[in-house]
Amino acid sequence: MVVPSQQPRRRAARLAAAACALLLVACQSPSEGAGGQEGTLKLAFSYASTSQNPFQEMAFGAQAAAADAGEVELTANAPSSIDGPAQVSQFQSAIRTSADGIALQTLTPDLFVRPLRQAKDADVPVVAVDTVPPEGTDVGLYVGNSNTELGRELGRELLKHIPEDAEGYVVLGNDIPGLALLEQRLAGTREVLEQERPGVSIRGPFDAGSEPSVNFNKWNDIVKAHPDAIAYIGAGASDAVSLALIQKNTGRRFLVGSCDPDPQALRGVKEGYVAALASPEHWLKGYVAVRMLAQSARTGEPLPQGWWNTGSLIINSENIDEIMARQANEASRKEWFAEEAAAQVADPQAHMRPLTEAN
Repeated sequence: MVVPSQQPRRRAARLAAAACALLLVACQSPSEGAGGQEGTLKLAFSYASTSQNPFQEMAFGAQAAAADAGEVELTANAPSSIDGPAQVSQFQSAIRTSADGIALQTLTPDLFVRPLRQAKDADVPVVAVDTVPPEGTDVGLYVGNSNTELGRELGRELLKHIPEDAEGYVVLGNDIPGLALLEQRLAGTREVLEQERPGVSIRGPFDAGSEPSVNFNKWNDIVKAHPDAIAYIGAGASDAVSLALIQKNTGRRFLVGSCDPDPQALRGVKEGYVAALASPEHWLKGYVAVRMLAQSARTGEPLPQGWWNTGSLIINSENIDEIMARQANEASRKEWFAEEAAAQVADPQAHMRPLTEAN
């Protein structure tokens, strides 16, 4: 698999082939598909919350895919904060209004067993995004990065700032304890640190809270309780923002690593308060899921089955300016991701693994 961090070396070589492949798909008329849907497609993207960067990124990607597919009416809906029952209600409404397919990203997958069965009974295709579909459902396509590898990548990057003979402890924080994808990230980071820095012990992960204000208060308490940590490492979008602000407020400097390209987290990297961010490249997930739903509906061909690993990226002082420019607006995101998105959609099998291997 080619992860986005490898794109600069590969973009020029494969752009023409990928673009031609996509052009053939995009230009295929509805009547050419084997029983495909004609006219305007009605698709939906159901996601966890409008309030946090990761989910916003996926929504931007979904909207870009709908525009590229053409003749797609995309309804993107999410609660204003993480609220599983409210999202379930919105998803059930989408079953009625978006008959050509739904891309589902949720932080409460256990609540969706029955709604996903309802979608199947209504013949509405569903693609799981970011979170593995719950057991007991027939969702066959999951689009998401390897969170275990994301954590390893972050750990390896932070090793550059921790001497081989270091002694002391590192503190881990988890925004949503019990959420598999965050626990996988932290497990990957822990694995690298324990293998490569045997003199360093791990404390936590401690509950760091998900919503920004809660996250700041909890990290403030964690830092005060563990003032001598070699590093403070988070797994979610708010951690780097909170830890950068704590440094600004106290005048202290310490090693920070976390995940997700939240605008304030990027600012933290730029200003030297955050050593690295591991980005799950959420935009690609939303794009791939909606583009494949549209393609399947148009051609009448079944969706690919398995785990579609969209890749990840380390953000540090070397590429921060490029990534901040990428994140400036929706148009700049779409331009930056265009070649990788085209290559992935043109060759699904290059990115597929069995669903049981998703981590």
